[in-house]
Amino acid sequence: MSRIPDSALRETLVATAHALADAARVETLRHFRAAPATDNKDADGFDPVTIADRAAERAMRDHLCVARPDDAILGEEYGTQDGTTGLTWVLDPIDGTRGYIAGTPTWGTLVAVSDAAGPLYGIVDQPYIGERFEGGFGRARMAGPHGPRNLATSATTALDTAILMTTFPEIGTAEEARAFAVLRDRVRLTRYGMDCYAYALLAAGQVDLVVEAGLNPYDVHAPIAVVQAAGGIVTDWTGGPAHPGGRIVAAANAGLHARALDALNGN
Repeated sequence: MSRIPDSALRETLVATAHALADAARVETLRHFRAAPATDNKDADGFDPVTIADRAAERAMRDHLCVARPDDAILGEEYGTQDGTTGLTWVLDPIDGTRGYIAGTPTWGTLVAVSDAAGPLYGIVDQPYIGERFEGGFGRARMAGPHGPRNLATSATTALDTAILMTTFPEIGTAEEARAFAVLRDRVRLTRYGMDCYAYALLAAGQVDLVVEAGLNPYDVHAPIAVVQAAGGIVTDWTGGPAHPGGRIVAAANAGLHARALDALNGN
């Protein structure tokens, strides 16, 4: 049951989320495959941020300043803005900036509205393909080139028939990589480099598992909402809440989730 009982408020939040995704689309498409100016946020590695990341988040924040000025905001590029309503907009203007600057269409914009217990509703938007996935408040839908459709996760419960996705082959620390390798060796197929789009494919029933590590809250709130609305389960590697970020297991159903946790924890 929704933690927001007022149907009028739910509709307002959904409309606001779509408006934010629309605003970000304009800015991300403006610079996509146009060699956008890029800075590195990590002096010891490569954590890129582009002019499009910053412009898209500013556009979303500008909209919230007018539409929902009393809500809090947590965004990747501009941090936290306090609010008074108990609701927080969790924004990632480009999840998958490495893919964005490489010209691949596997990045996305993430928009979620959350309370202290986690995400209530979220959108995973891929502007270049024109696909938008939404979940929460009784909705589990996508729209794209093939038209609208409902989202539903797969019925796959066996690891040896499952498709697994993650973003980086090295996944995280050496310890995390070893744990992931156990799971990888038990599934039918593993694919890499999909960022938030992997969660969208999970919600659409195309793949069965997404496992990652080292994530931030703005990386996971919208995917959690969409996957759970479609019938999936998202937790950390111990089975605990996923919305703080860290190590994430997203599974199509409870049976597959339990088997993935067993593999990751050496069972």
